Amino acid sequence: MHKDLEEDAAVAAARVLDTNWTGRYTVPATGLYPHQWSWDSAFIAIGTRHREPTRARAELHTLLDAQWPDGRVPQIVYDVARDDEYAPGADFWRAPTSGLVQPPVHAWAAWLVHCADPAGSAREDFLARVYPRLARWHEYLLGPRAGGVGLPVAKHPWETGTDNSPLWDVALARIPPEARTPIRRPDLRHAGSGERPGSRDYRRYYRLAEAYRDAGCADDVPIGFAMVCPLFTTALAVSELALARMADALSDAGGGAAHEATAARLITAMDEHLWDESLGLYVALDDTTGAQVSRSTVNGLVPLLLARGPAALAAGRAEQLLLTLTGSGFLGGGPFLPSTARDDPAFDPALYWRGPAWFNTSWLLLRAVRALGRVDVASRLLEQFAVARPEGFPEYVDPDTGTGRGTRQFSWTAALTLDALVADEAAVLPDS
Repeated sequence: MHKDLEEDAAVAAARVLDTNWTGRYTVPATGLYPHQWSWDSAFIAIGTRHREPTRARAELHTLLDAQWPDGRVPQIVYDVARDDEYAPGADFWRAPTSGLVQPPVHAWAAWLVHCADPAGSAREDFLARVYPRLARWHEYLLGPRAGGVGLPVAKHPWETGTDNSPLWDVALARIPPEARTPIRRPDLRHAGSGERPGSRDYRRYYRLAEAYRDAGCADDVPIGFAMVCPLFTTALAVSELALARMADALSDAGGGAAHEATAARLITAMDEHLWDESLGLYVALDDTTGAQVSRSTVNGLVPLLLARGPAALAAGRAEQLLLTLTGSGFLGGGPFLPSTARDDPAFDPALYWRGPAWFNTSWLLLRAVRALGRVDVASRLLEQFAVARPEGFPEYVDPDTGTGRGTRQFSWTAALTLDALVADEAAVLPDS
C-alpha cells in the first residue's frame, strides 16, 4: 500500500475507534454491538496502543473489572441501558455480564500495550494490576474448563469466537432446536440474513445458553456441547508466554518459568490430539465423544503463531501449515483468507464464519508469518487490510471480491488495520 494511503487509512481507523469509545471502553460497533465484548476489547487495545496507550490500558482494566470470582473473564459486559439493542442481554443472564467466555487473547494484548508505553505503564502499575487477574483467568481455563485431554473446552459456539464455523456442526446438531426464551434478532437490522446464522442455529444457541445459565454457569454440569478449539488453545498458549514476560518484568522468575512450562504443555497436547495430517492443519476435538472434527478452517491455521519461541510446534508442523495456508483452500484460491476453506462443503463466501475473510484471523496469521520472515505471505495478508477503509471498516469481507459484509465501522477491523499498518514487529511477543 502506498505510504499516503496507509496514513489516510490509519487516520480513518483512529476515527472509528474514537467514535466507538464510550469513555471507559470501546463498543465493537455502535448499532449491532452496543456493549463491551471480551476478545474485541483485547484486539481493540492492541490497535489503540499506538495512539492512545492510556486508553488501551483503560480498555483492559474495564473488562477485567467485570471478572467473575472464579476467574472467568465474561464474553460480554452489558450496558444495561441498551439491553434491548442486543439479544440475549443482561435480562437473559440475570446478571450484568454473560456467563460465557471468549478466546483468551487478553494477556498477549496487555503485554503489547505495556511495551507500547513502558513509562506510562509503570506510572500506572499496569502490569502489577493486570497480571494477577490474567493469571486467575488462565487458572480458570486450565482448571474448571480443562477437558479430557487437558485442553480448555468451549461450552457454547459463542465462546469460540467463530460462532457458526463448521467445526461445531456435529456437536450442535445434538442440541434440540427448541428454546423457552423468545428469540429476538436485532442483528438482522444491521446485516442481511444471508450473512448471519439461521433461526434454527439460533434456537440451538439459546437452548445451550439456557442450559448453562440454569446450571448456574457451573462447568461440571454436562450440557451437550464441549469442544476443544485450536484457535482458543493457541490464544491461551501465546498468552501464557505473555504472562511469562510479565512475571519476568515483575521480578517473578519462578512465575515466568511456570508459564512457559504451561505453554509447552498446551502445545504438546495440541500436537498430540488436534493435528490432522490429511488436512495439514489443526482441527477441533469433541470432548464429549473424543472424536476429532476433520474440517478445514482458519482456526486450524492460527497455531502457526507457535512455530517459534521457547515452546514451539512439533517439527515439520509449521512448514505444513504454511503449505496449507498458501494452498488452494486458503490464500492460493483467492485474494483473501477465508474463515472456512474454499474446498470445504460448508464454504459460503457471505455467511459469517463459513467463508468470509475476517480481519482478526488475518491479523493473527500476519503476525505468525512476519515472525517467520515470510514477507511474501505477509504481503498477501496485508492486501485484506487495504480494502478495510474503502469498504467502511466492515466486520468481514467476501474472500474473493473484498466486498464488505456484516456491520460497518467495526472496531477491531479499525484497530487491527491500524496495527497492521503501523507495527512490523518480527516476533509474536515483541519487546517493543
